[in-house]
Amino acid sequence: MDAANLFQQLLFRGLGTTTLVAEHLRGVAQARVNNGQLGSNQASALVDNVLKALLGETPELEQQMGRNLERNRDNLSQDFGVPNQKEMDELRGRIDRLEQQFRRMNRSG
Repeated sequence: MDAANLFQQLLFRGLGTTTLVAEHLRGVAQARVNNGQLGSNQASALVDNVLKALLGETPELEQQMGRNLERNRDNLSQDFGVPNQKEMDELRGRIDRLEQQFRRMNRSG
């Protein structure tokens, strides 16, 4: 099996899976509307939002996930004792000041 054919099969399977999920979601949403648990506008919005998320068309969600990822990375770094950017900048400043003091001491002594 060549790579192009494999890619095409994977693409079709992905599209088929998305279609099945969409159909099932519409069915569940319609059942909720029939039971009076959701309004038809709410059900339509729910289906649209889930499908957008599945297709990667939710920049707000992606931004929120990015912020969560950054926060988790920062927490993990802190747990391992890795300094953050502010701490690194402070350390660089201290090193620069110590180097200047050392040079002055060597010149005068």
